[in-house]
Amino acid sequence: MYLLTESLRSALTAIRANKLRSVLTTLGIVLGVAAVVTVVALLQGFTQAINTQFAGLGSDTLIVQSYLPLQEQMEGKVAKVTPSDMRAIAAQIPGIASISPILPLNLTVTRHGQSTSASVLAGTAVLAESFGFWPSRGRFITRDDTLRHRHVAVIGRTVLEHLHLHGDPVGQFIQLDGSWFRIVGEQHKLGTMLGQDRDNQIIIPYGTGLALLGNSAVPNIAIEIKLAKGADLDAVKGRIETLLRRLHHLKPGQADNFKVGTAAQLLASFNAIFTNITLIAGAIVGISLLVGGIGIMNIMLVSVTERTREIGILKSLGATRGDILLQFLIEAATLSLLGGLIGLILGYGVGLLVLHFVPAFGGASVPIWAAFLAIGFSAAVGVVFGIAPAARAASLDPIVALSYG
Repeated sequence: MYLLTESLRSALTAIRANKLRSVLTTLGIVLGVAAVVTVVALLQGFTQAINTQFAGLGSDTLIVQSYLPLQEQMEGKVAKVTPSDMRAIAAQIPGIASISPILPLNLTVTRHGQSTSASVLAGTAVLAESFGFWPSRGRFITRDDTLRHRHVAVIGRTVLEHLHLHGDPVGQFIQLDGSWFRIVGEQHKLGTMLGQDRDNQIIIPYGTGLALLGNSAVPNIAIEIKLAKGADLDAVKGRIETLLRRLHHLKPGQADNFKVGTAAQLLASFNAIFTNITLIAGAIVGISLLVGGIGIMNIMLVSVTERTREIGILKSLGATRGDILLQFLIEAATLSLLGGLIGLILGYGVGLLVLHFVPAFGGASVPIWAAFLAIGFSAAVGVVFGIAPAARAASLDPIVALSYG
């Protein structure tokens, strides 16, 4: 223990004696760790933000939507989940507490000559609870709005800004494809999800959305299904898939042109993808740590040459080969570890700075495992790349070392 303490004290003394060289030596480690931590912090923060946004769907929710592989989409094939599918599910599938359609619309949004591009969704009152679309002002759309096809809208903050609607927007009017809609509510700030601005959207009653489309085309909708208490999710999911295959006239062996997924499945798939992205991105950026390690090895080799007489004196006073080896290894590891600590702090700071300019990432979070991994790996780099200089110092002949220079 005494030997270890003395070796650490000697290493710190050597680092303080050559401050500029020590700073330049650790620069590669600092930048490498900072880069790794920044990438991990942003990706982990983004993942946590998505988890929070998905949490509102619950474990008793199914989402039905159309699906085609990219190749089939490129071939011009079209898949739809239609209102008649929803009606069939509601009528024939037991164990459903509520069923709600979501109809995306491509409509031009204007007000007093100002126009903007916004996402327009036609839905029901269930959206407020399911997706957190609670208004900060006014109210949300109601069941009566849908039944009576009322021209009312709940509008997001980004749309308000683009249309220069300042103050309280409730009671004012906007146009969607030339039709006037009265604003009955303003959504609270939702932020971004998967790079999409969730505040740049307008929600109108589902019945009104269908009326705007007319009979010109069969709409493609998504369906949100809440299960009744005690209902078996997998059983209900299987019945829906069987029903939709029959309604879509799919033959045995033919792939589904729809997806019935749970919120948990969607979240698990997303998390698996982002875990792999985090690991791959971290590994790629982590290559810079190896460059930093090479820098430490080069500087330590120079240090051994400069301190040859010091090594000779230590050996003449009784220091063993192991003592010299340990001293230089600890010095290299200390340099690398200090660089790792500075890089950890710098990386988190850079992550917060990126968030300030690119809020789409949702957050910055450095998990404990990433912090320990960054520090541990930087120390390991110091040890690995410090072995050659330490071994060279330990193998010096004391007589030759004393006569050096």
